[in-house]
Amino acid sequence: MKNLFLYCRAGYEKDCAAEIQQRAAELGVGGFVKANRDEAFVVFQGFADDDGDRLAAELPLDSLIFARQMFACGDLLSDLPAEDRVSPLTAALGEVSRGGELRVETPDTNEAKELSAFCRKFTVPLRQSLRKQGILLDKENPRRPIVHVCFIGPGKAYAGYSLSHNSSPHYMGIPRLKFPADAPSRSTLKLDEAFIHFIPREEHETRLQSGLNAVDLGACPGGWTYQLVRRGMMVHAIDNGPMNHDLMETGQVTHHRADGFKFEPARRNIYWLVCDMVEKPARVAELMEYWAIQGWFKEAIFNLKLPMKSRYKEVSQILANMHAILKENGVPEFHLACKHLYHDRDEVTVHLWLKPSSPWI
Repeated sequence: MKNLFLYCRAGYEKDCAAEIQQRAAELGVGGFVKANRDEAFVVFQGFADDDGDRLAAELPLDSLIFARQMFACGDLLSDLPAEDRVSPLTAALGEVSRGGELRVETPDTNEAKELSAFCRKFTVPLRQSLRKQGILLDKENPRRPIVHVCFIGPGKAYAGYSLSHNSSPHYMGIPRLKFPADAPSRSTLKLDEAFIHFIPREEHETRLQSGLNAVDLGACPGGWTYQLVRRGMMVHAIDNGPMNHDLMETGQVTHHRADGFKFEPARRNIYWLVCDMVEKPARVAELMEYWAIQGWFKEAIFNLKLPMKSRYKEVSQILANMHAILKENGVPEFHLACKHLYHDRDEVTVHLWLKPSSPWI
């Protein structure tokens, strides 16, 4: 297949387009991007017949900042007949063999989501047809390719596949998280999603275990502290504002009325550093660099508030600068990753993992 379909947040199509254009060029894949504002997706249209296949296989989804999900696909199927949409979609997916799962989806817009009920009903006859043609296995298999059909409007759809090891486990790349009734603010979902996205599930018991020490810079009223406390961690909450009363009653939180940019930990036993301060992204990045150079934490998750324009360019520059500064200052091996998560708005979430030779856990 020659094209690559990418889901993103509505309003961020330009940033997703700029990113996939650059990343495809780095892999030597030529093409152009089709993107319209507020459609919540972009399509990279390759020049060669297998460009979409190459990108789906060689471009790690986790390395993309603004794409939630991606799949190789053909051209837009338009004017699908209401009396038989199954046949043309089955024919369009003829290149796929022995897929392990079918996802019939829509972009994340109010207009597209009006098709959700149709997508659920349509999944059954389409699945039956794909199984008859050998495009889909009789039983779901998590190790086989995922078959995608995305309806962008009535009778209009893109069809293709993603590789199971390079794909989001969630429909449309969106995790379904429930807001805890006792959480101090909805910002708590940002850190919850970040832990799910950046930390493999099989490593939660060690890297997110009870008893770890954590620091939350700019903690008030405690949305991010809540996620640390619910996992049994001991938290130093740094903020001049008031903290949620129920969090303080847990006995797991020490509140420091201080400026997050000036606070220094008294002990060097901090595993997690988290930060969701409303500040210029370059200044937050510099603060994280300083803590990393001092060796004051093992892992950090922090948000960078985005500018109104050239968002991909600025975030890329900040991340490149961070990487260079950490290397120049002799920071041991580290991993730096960034994602525009579903529960983020005009911000991106960054994960920085320092990996010295001697483990902390």
